Amino acid sequence: MSARNLQVRMKRHPNGMVVEDDFSIVEADMPSVEPGQALVRNLFLSLDPYMRPRMDPVRSYVDPLKPGDLMPGATVGEVIDSKAEDLPKGTLVGTFLGWQTHGIVTKAGVRVIDRALGSPSSALGVLGMTGVTAHYGMLALAKPKAGETVVVTAASGAVGSIAGQIAKLKGCHVIGIAGGPAKCRYVVEELGFDACVDYKGGNLASDLNAAAPNGIDVYFENVGGEILDTVLLQMNIFGRIPVCGLISAYNATSVPEGPKNLRVVLTQRLTMQGLIVFDWADRVPEAIRELGAWHKAGKLKIREDVRTGGIDAYPDVLNLLYTSGNNGKLVLKV
Repeated sequence: MSARNLQVRMKRHPNGMVVEDDFSIVEADMPSVEPGQALVRNLFLSLDPYMRPRMDPVRSYVDPLKPGDLMPGATVGEVIDSKAEDLPKGTLVGTFLGWQTHGIVTKAGVRVIDRALGSPSSALGVLGMTGVTAHYGMLALAKPKAGETVVVTAASGAVGSIAGQIAKLKGCHVIGIAGGPAKCRYVVEELGFDACVDYKGGNLASDLNAAAPNGIDVYFENVGGEILDTVLLQMNIFGRIPVCGLISAYNATSVPEGPKNLRVVLTQRLTMQGLIVFDWADRVPEAIRELGAWHKAGKLKIREDVRTGGIDAYPDVLNLLYTSGNNGKLVLKV
């Protein structure tokens, strides 16, 4: 067994897009296995938009990272050594070991992955935190009703693609917003959305109005910025807005200008609520079962963007999230 455990640690707080010098790759001792524990070799690491704002020294829903901290993240790995009867060698587990090649787990801290449900990496996407976020954001917060109009930003991305498909399963008229003709075609032709608006086309407000002539009942927010301002003006009375992400501002070097059209929240009596998936941890098994059944039945389509290069590729691959460089759920193979 290799004695190396490679880790990615934050060296300093970034200024704008991350660069290689914001991180250090260190070689730590291989952790020892105590009774009741298992040693996991990570196979896949999840890349998610929240990782960049975690690196800023500002108040958030969790403590910000400090220089020297291990980069966090969801992982899928295989048990390679075990002193836990319920985690024998060869067990595939999903957990949050962060950006390292190896880590110690207990049964209470992992989800044992059923290989029959899909590829191991899918436990980081549709059958993991990504899918659960879309499931709870759409069903528990947005609560779409058949016949309503639902708009989803970053519609070709990991969370948005699943959220929109869930709304379609509930009988809604679903409109995506994505960047570029290719992504819009994918959203409509492959994912089954009713329409998709290209925010890079220069006519967002008019194109959105044409796609949603009766207004918008649910807006699943992943982006923020000018797109949020545009959608607000087309929201129907008592509309619901789950705020899953604000990726347009994650690499800002100054405080972004706030929404200009917030008055609409008052006049249209809108409900806006932040969505942090950890708030729904007790319902993860329920969500995974439903997502898995939809996926197995062919009702929920996914696209994974699995990158190679191992730990060393981390900074460059992470930036793909913020430049629209990924196609689907972004995963790094270790």
